Amino acid sequence: MKEKIRELVLSHGADLCCFANIDRFDKAPKGFHPRDIFSECLSVISFAVGLPKGLGKVEPRLVYGYYNEMSCPETDLIAFLSAKKIEQEFSCIAVPIPCNTPYEYWDRDNMEGRGLLSMKHIGIKAGLGSLGKNTLLMNEKLGNLLTLGAILTNLDLLSDPIPKSCCAPECRLCIEACPVDAIHSGSIDQKLCRVNTYGKTERGFDTVDCNRCRTVCPINESAIR
Repeated sequence: MKEKIRELVLSHGADLCCFANIDRFDKAPKGFHPRDIFSECLSVISFAVGLPKGLGKVEPRLVYGYYNEMSCPETDLIAFLSAKKIEQEFSCIAVPIPCNTPYEYWDRDNMEGRGLLSMKHIGIKAGLGSLGKNTLLMNEKLGNLLTLGAILTNLDLLSDPIPKSCCAPECRLCIEACPVDAIHSGSIDQKLCRVNTYGKTERGFDTVDCNRCRTVCPINESAIR
């Protein structure tokens, strides 16, 4: 069953798909546990959509920013279509989770937001990859230019193995590349990052003015798309 579900999610456009049984979430913060959304959840399906490597080779302001944002509704559509098909084929419940917005938690003073569930931590628990020093999920084959999605289900599925970290212990490229020194000990000062990163053109188009901690990572050089 699990492999059929994996194939189904990949067939809808995901590049990676892994699984985490609910027992891997015993230390999830209150309010951000899968069962806080779906009380009958027994497993979480985690998947990733890879961005073209070329988006890491251009100035991020408009081209990267546009397609990075576009990948979010694409990822949500994969979750939606996959959840429908999983319910049809396996007579179960499947709950697609928005990959980015909307969410409730917002610390105004620190400009800190938290998604309904942490997609990167779900990905780590499911075996998609490991956490970089820039706090982004990175996969040994696909790099860190990934948008992550998730589906909750009441199917009791076995977890996939958790891989070894692919972040080189001695590497500090992402930390040193940050122009506002927002990366500290595996955490991000979201306020510093947001103020430096997001803006608008004179006409009001959204811009992404910095993605250095993402694109400087050497893992992207060997990424396969």
